[in-house]
Amino acid sequence: MVQKIRTAVFPVAGLGTRFLPATKANPKEMLPVVDKPLIQYAAEEAIAAGITELVFVTSSSKRAIEDHFDRNFELESTLQARGKDDLLMEVRNILPKGVSCVYIRQPEALGLGHAVLCAKNVVGNHPFAVILADDLIDDNQEGCLSQMTALYDEHQCSLLGVERIDPNDTEKYGVVKTIAGDAPFGKVEEIVEKPSPDVAPSNLAVVGRYILSPRIFEILENTGKGAGGEIQLTDAIAELLTEEDVLAYEFEGKRYDCGSKLGYLTATVEYALKHPSLKDSFLEYLSTYCLPAKR
Repeated sequence: MVQKIRTAVFPVAGLGTRFLPATKANPKEMLPVVDKPLIQYAAEEAIAAGITELVFVTSSSKRAIEDHFDRNFELESTLQARGKDDLLMEVRNILPKGVSCVYIRQPEALGLGHAVLCAKNVVGNHPFAVILADDLIDDNQEGCLSQMTALYDEHQCSLLGVERIDPNDTEKYGVVKTIAGDAPFGKVEEIVEKPSPDVAPSNLAVVGRYILSPRIFEILENTGKGAGGEIQLTDAIAELLTEEDVLAYEFEGKRYDCGSKLGYLTATVEYALKHPSLKDSFLEYLSTYCLPAKR
């Protein structure tokens, strides 16, 4: 029987230390790119792919995420009274009808693998997606997760979103080796967490998009601490490879590493240059601010 992906897990319990002090009281996933927080972009990508259940694995400091997807009747009443109907509809439609949210506390920061495991009782025995909100992926045609769910519908196996990186950056990512093929996807033969460039199996890095078999939960329950003293999702996927097919998919679209300050600033500038009401004035500003390069 063909199974559809209807649940997405969002691990959002991290401390966001690279953005301190901005993230001392505000979750990094709530940092705005122009006029929407990162977590909303991620949720919209999931919903566009047919996801109807959003599972947020949070910590005690992430209450703002819950509030963002909840109704704010005082705000809505104020906007309605002031005749700001466009803003009112934007606020009301952050979470479309038919989409539900579940919030789970991760009691300790034990790594991405542990965060995913926290969602086991909600996800159950079904395939599911995992989205890391600080990997913002822009595609004007079809979202990354929509591309991956379409591929899942065809192959019914776990999928990893991957992209080519500078070989010198392999220590920042999980890196895969695949069986070469003509298509933009291939069967994963090996996956290694943050290998040094001299031993990395390739320069094909896993980014923050996964579709996983529910078998991953049983594996994670028996996965010991790996790199950084954390329970690594990469290690569990390496075990999954011995039992099931896992595909690596080179998605269409541009990824912004919004977990880094430079990536976040780049995303902000480029999204502003596409914003319907801002792009012209912002481009004019940039043209007056940016000086020609010295020759």
